Amino acid sequence: MADHPLLAIEDLHAAVDGTPILKGVSLTVQRGEIHALMGPNGSGKSTLANVLLGHPAYEVRGRILYKGEDITGWGPDQRGRAGMFLAFQYPEEIAGVSVVNFLRAALSNRTGVDYTVLEMRLRVADAMRDLGMDASFADRYLNQGFSGGERKRNEVLQLAVLRPDLAIMDETDSGLDIDALRMVAEGVQRVAGPERGFLVITHYQRLLDYLTPDVVHVFVDGQVVASGGPDLARRIEDDGYEAFRPGGSA
Repeated sequence: MADHPLLAIEDLHAAVDGTPILKGVSLTVQRGEIHALMGPNGSGKSTLANVLLGHPAYEVRGRILYKGEDITGWGPDQRGRAGMFLAFQYPEEIAGVSVVNFLRAALSNRTGVDYTVLEMRLRVADAMRDLGMDASFADRYLNQGFSGGERKRNEVLQLAVLRPDLAIMDETDSGLDIDALRMVAEGVQRVAGPERGFLVITHYQRLLDYLTPDVVHVFVDGQVVASGGPDLARRIEDDGYEAFRPGGSA
């Protein structure tokens, strides 16, 4: 399995009620790599994130290979247990479920180990200390009354505790100020490692001021239209996405 890419997307198509959204996406994420997928609003970026985690609303063609195994037919639970993680653009509130209890259930499901409340509290406390988070955060109900920055900080905490093999971050930088952007970037860098991979989906280049990806993909109209190094993100900042559409100057 170690010889296979962590993630390989092969000619992936997705539609809703017959309307095509993804139109032949192919890309590969190797272990230890951070990829940035950049595209304008409405290009299908969130659809790609949802399809990668098995959202049932889409009609899918093509293949998704995870660690060399075809997971195209797997459900979200199976993908999560296998080490895939999705950080949502707009995380949901779950009233009555504390952050620490949510993480305990998620990690137990991910690893098959039934952690005690004390074990989980110690693990979460260590992660919060590393991330510079207040300890009282652990007992708040999941995302209830959280500011936008707190919701994103909570997702970074989930990354730090669950330590997924593949993390897909859907516009995690949306609406964040400079301090929160830096926190997200630092959190990704803390979790990143030689066996893990990240696909960071974003509209703006600004997150990449704090997080340097190995590969940048430009995503327009449901397709990857260009791939390259970090300089590609700067070209987007200078020229906009229109330059990458058919007839553009990219």
